[in-house]
Amino acid sequence: MKKFMLIFLGADYQKEGLSPDEMQARMGKWFAWNQKMQEAGVVVDGHALESETVRQVSGPDRTVTDRAGSEIKELVGGYYIVKAEDLDGAMKIAEDFPDYDLGGTVEIRQVMVFEQ
Repeated sequence: MKKFMLIFLGADYQKEGLSPDEMQARMGKWFAWNQKMQEAGVVVDGHALESETVRQVSGPDRTVTDRAGSEIKELVGGYYIVKAEDLDGAMKIAEDFPDYDLGGTVEIRQVMVFEQ
């Protein structure tokens, strides 16, 4: 089995104007999807990511830039590492991503394995 990272891109629920009840229902969809993947044995790891402040370090001088969540156009909300035979298998796992209806995107990348 190969490993793939599913990277979740989309808008912040609060910025979308979801009510607390709508956010709770949305989280229920996430928990159900996670449970389905756990039962299938495909999840290796995964986490939601905070979006309030993002610190970027770049270039040879290690320039540090702090960006508020409100400035970020493409929010990376979290990720899963999953096991699948191939890219098509990883795409099949991503079919149930709960935020497609809010315009969300799943970016799928195969995890590179380096020989030692």
